[in-house]
This record gives sequence, structure tokens and C-alpha cells, in this order.
Amino acid sequence: MSVPLAGLPGDQRPRERLLALGAHALTDGELLALLLREGNRGIGVIDLAHALLAEYGGPAGLAAARPEELAGRTGMGVAKASTVVAAFHLAARARGAAPGRVLAGAADVAAVASPLFTGARVELLLVLVCDARHRLRHRVFVAQGALDEVAVPVREILNTVLRHDGRAFAVVHNHPSGDPSPSYDDRRASTVLGAAAGTVGLRFLGHVVLAGERWSRADPLPDGW
Repeated sequence: MSVPLAGLPGDQRPRERLLALGAHALTDGELLALLLREGNRGIGVIDLAHALLAEYGGPAGLAAARPEELAGRTGMGVAKASTVVAAFHLAARARGAAPGRVLAGAADVAAVASPLFTGARVELLLVLVCDARHRLRHRVFVAQGALDEVAVPVREILNTVLRHDGRAFAVVHNHPSGDPSPSYDDRRASTVLGAAAGTVGLRFLGHVVLAGERWSRADPLPDGW
């Protein structure tokens, strides 16, 4: 029989344990239970948290779950699902936060961007806005969907950089297929962006394609095409 949080002794409740011992002392299930706050009829919040973690294979699997998947599970609903998804994405953004970090090459671009794409199942396009010394200032998603010569939002990308007082920028997009190899359209997009950046006095730092933990550069095409 599951015991609600209110029925646990004070020193066994996750909130009290977190305040007394720190978040590192809590199990994954206890941390998740704090986000869920309460269970549902027939299942306590601790049991619900452990069931979710077991179903998705741990925190990493749960982080990749879609909100509609979680909302449809017994004991969840829209509010709990939204809280869990928001918490994981906020954590991912915190890991990728590196204000002032110099983007000296594609490896730096990939390291800064990768946490923001955790769990992404569609193509997303991210702009990394930098100052004149290539120090990161802002990270802004500007598009969703396949990146090709028609869809690449050149004007939106440049406007985003200028709107944030940037002087240089890099772009990153993901391949949900798992293969980071740049396509012809990826490389053509780099060619178009590089040329367009020069017309407005911006420096294009490059284009990186992510696929999970792997990444590749999408270099411009030879001779522009």
C-alpha cells in the first residue's frame, strides 16, 4: 500500500530531506516526486515517480518523453506532464548556458548547443549570437522543420543577430535520424548564410549539424555552389 507524502515521517519526506541535506542526497525518484507534488487515486506520488523512471529507463529516457505521452499516462495529466518536461528543458538550458564563452571553432559551437537539443525529435534551427570577439551573448531557436535552400530563414536569422546587437553568429541544427553528416542542402544553407551575413556586416562563424552526441560541420559548397 502506497503512503502519501503527508503520511511519511518528517525526516523521510523529500522536501524536508532536500532542505536538510541538499538535493544531492535525494534519489531520482524523490526529486521527481517533488516535481509531481501529488499522486492520484490508488497510487502515491513516490510510487508514481518510480514507475515513470522505470518505464522510461531512468532520467535520460524520461527527459526525451513528449508531453502528450506523459499526460496520457495514468496518474499524470497535463499539469504534471508540463512540469516534468519544463524542468528537464530548463536543466538542459542551464547546462548549455555559457555567457561570455568564446566560440573558437565548431567544437565550441557543438558543446554549447548540444544540451539544448536534448530529446528533440524534429529538426530545430538554433542561432548562437556573439559579439565582435566571438563571445556568446544569446541562444535563440528560429525555425523548426527541414533545413533546405527554400526553408532556411536567412532574413529571420540575420534579424535575430542584429536585434541582439550581435556582430558574429553560428547556426546549429539537428538530424533526428541520428546521422550528423551534412546534406547538400545543409552545405548550401551555409553558403547562402555566409554570403548574406557579409552584406550586413556580420561574421558567419559556421554551421554545425548535431545528431545525439555526434556532430559535423556543414561547410559551404566549393566556389559558392
